[in-house]
Amino acid sequence: MLSDGEKGVVVQRDRQTYGIAPHLPCGVVTPEILRRIADVAEKYGVPMIKLTSAARIAMLGIREEDVDAIWSELGIQPGSVVGICVRSVKACPGTTYCKRGQTDSLGVGRTLDEKYHGMELPGKMKIGVSGCPNQCGETSFKDIGLVGTPKGWRVYVGGNGGTNPRLGDILAQRIDTETALALVDKIVAYYQTNAKPKERMGRMIERLGLETIEESLGLGSDA
Repeated sequence: MLSDGEKGVVVQRDRQTYGIAPHLPCGVVTPEILRRIADVAEKYGVPMIKLTSAARIAMLGIREEDVDAIWSELGIQPGSVVGICVRSVKACPGTTYCKRGQTDSLGVGRTLDEKYHGMELPGKMKIGVSGCPNQCGETSFKDIGLVGTPKGWRVYVGGNGGTNPRLGDILAQRIDTETALALVDKIVAYYQTNAKPKERMGRMIERLGLETIEESLGLGSDA
């Protein structure tokens, strides 16, 4: 019996089968990847393929004896769906395609995904990037959220869903992409140093105070 996270699997409700979610950075796929997933699912009789809220394609109900072969034939790295790490980076199309996009959310999301996906931290972390204030990347409910506006990025921290949901706090506004990415680096480093084991970003903010964190990150009151 495999445990959650072992070989990139999540144990299913029946305690006998497994789910996997190949890593698809920011939910972007190609026809070739879709065909590969479909072909593998048909070959091994995967009973369900599910689009997830993290913009992944989950393959559910997999038999233990098929896990290794499925990963081998997919040829895709596992997504970080469990564990105390950066679980996902969700991004909308932004200025790449969306008529409402104000910023390149997809480009920034891919940059953050490449740098942070799977990084081990004191607690789990989710990151969202939205190209406009409509927040299709669900950024206010992410541990770190970037929202594009006509005057630059707005950065949220401390949002989460779950049994005790929390809206993120605005940490900075009207900053350019380079500054926003540098700020994310600082936020992650601060969290890595100051969070308690399994403590989400929002609970750390409530414990330490937003002003304390702002001062530590070198942000002024007009950020």
